[in-house]
Amino acid sequence: MTTTTHVTIGSPVGPLTLVAAGGALTGLYMEAQRHLPDQARFGPAGDPASAPFGAAIEQLARYFTGQLTAFDLPLELAGTPFQRRVWCALRDIPYGRTATYGELAAELGQPAASRAVGLANGRNPVSIVVPCHRVVGSNGSLTGYGGGIDRKRFLLDLEQRAAGQGELPGLAG
Repeated sequence: MTTTTHVTIGSPVGPLTLVAAGGALTGLYMEAQRHLPDQARFGPAGDPASAPFGAAIEQLARYFTGQLTAFDLPLELAGTPFQRRVWCALRDIPYGRTATYGELAAELGQPAASRAVGLANGRNPVSIVVPCHRVVGSNGSLTGYGGGIDRKRFLLDLEQRAAGQGELPGLAG
């Protein structure tokens, strides 16, 4: 059995808990996040310099300064086959862009499954790295984010500024 360990780091969106097992990142959770697993499942505190924590911490720091647009980390995401398909599709949404739940459902070949896509999106165990914050409502509105709408707005605004695109249409204010 692989030992699970965790580290907690500071970030512009508050403390982030990174969870790893077998050299792969298995979780990245925000404080008071919806669907937060029991913290006993995070295992003991790990070494922030060890794999994959060192690389994750470095890449997150670069992301938050607008210097990194895509993460390159080993991930091991536990979920249903449908959830894993959704999480894979989330990684295809370009930095600084958004997609709707309906667009993701259509991309997965299941255009009537936008609600199921939303549920899978909400269960993403590695927020930020797997950019579930880039999914918006059909009218462009900010909807349901496990880390809270304020954090979603922050992450989208950060990406828009770093990409030199200003704010997303319909998302200001």
